[in-house]
Amino acid sequence: MQPIYLDHAATTPVHPEVIQDMVPVLEEVYGNPSSVHHFGRKARQILDECRRIAANSIGANEKDIVFTSGGTEADNLALIGVARANQHKGKHIITSSIEHHAVLHAAEYLEKNGFHVTYLPVTENGKVRVQDLESALTDETILVSIMAVNNETGMKQPIKEIGNAVRDHQAYFHTDAVQAYGMIDLDVNELEVDLLSVSSHKIYGPKGVGFLYVREGLNIESSQHGGQQERKRRPGTENVAGIKGFIRAIELVEQEKKDRANTYQTYKDQFISILKKEGIDFTVNGDIQQLMPSILNISFPGTNVESLLVNFDLSGIAASSGSACTAGSVEPSHVLSAMYGAENDRTVNSIRFSFGLANDETNVQEAALRVASIVKRLVK
Repeated sequence: MQPIYLDHAATTPVHPEVIQDMVPVLEEVYGNPSSVHHFGRKARQILDECRRIAANSIGANEKDIVFTSGGTEADNLALIGVARANQHKGKHIITSSIEHHAVLHAAEYLEKNGFHVTYLPVTENGKVRVQDLESALTDETILVSIMAVNNETGMKQPIKEIGNAVRDHQAYFHTDAVQAYGMIDLDVNELEVDLLSVSSHKIYGPKGVGFLYVREGLNIESSQHGGQQERKRRPGTENVAGIKGFIRAIELVEQEKKDRANTYQTYKDQFISILKKEGIDFTVNGDIQQLMPSILNISFPGTNVESLLVNFDLSGIAASSGSACTAGSVEPSHVLSAMYGAENDRTVNSIRFSFGLANDETNVQEAALRVASIVKRLVK
């Protein structure tokens, strides 16, 4: 039985062209980018070009790109770095109840260190209300952090409207764009965001690489101590080969963004259509008109997450109960709990399917048929 990968929101396979770009760097460019000799300058040249391409992809200045080890570090640097550097202006932070744990746990850490955090609720469709944000803003607010797209449901958030609401306030605006980057257009000036997090392994690049956009003039404190790399904002010798691969992934996704989105939407529509034809009782979590093409979170009444995932895996289907960072846990989804209430059955019977380059129409259709067969068996 051929295994079928439907968990691209957790991570993606590395694109072959990304690997091809990384190998020569691993083999030949071993100099430290901070060294002044020929070997170091060669590495620095690659790093500078990569920074320029990363910046262009979001309409930013290359000086405002900080390479990190991934989305989690970028989120932590944004929240903790801004909070520490600006606490003289206030100790209030606003985020939402559906953020990735990289943001939520950073916020909890700040609460333990004297900061006050407001966690905005969401509608039943999983969307933050701008009016709730506006009501939560105070003279003490120094940072607003709202994700661009939710990683469990694929629900798009009103980032542009939030940016507009925060524009004339002292608070900086951060968005975790890990699930949005490479799927929708992002321009930091149009969105009026001050900080933006991205991760390589969500767009067919290598793991362990990402970046944080930090608007020029923003006061941020490094969370690590060591060298003066990344303009003193993130010390440590840069992962030149990983960054080179990340940038190739960016170039590919920029070229193919629209086509990929259309293809993934086709997969999603086919998947839903087959479940309906097979007579499966299910509900899509979130407003289907405002979801990312690549993510589909489905509630299967009369089932539970643990038995679904075990049976899917035995049948060769790789899916998820939500965030990969909580895989192995059978605790109810914090995202679905925020949407429907902690006692709602959807929090324990919902599965996230996410489509990508490891799929084609044939294996998506086959996956839907296998899923339908398993659900029928489990609800009897």
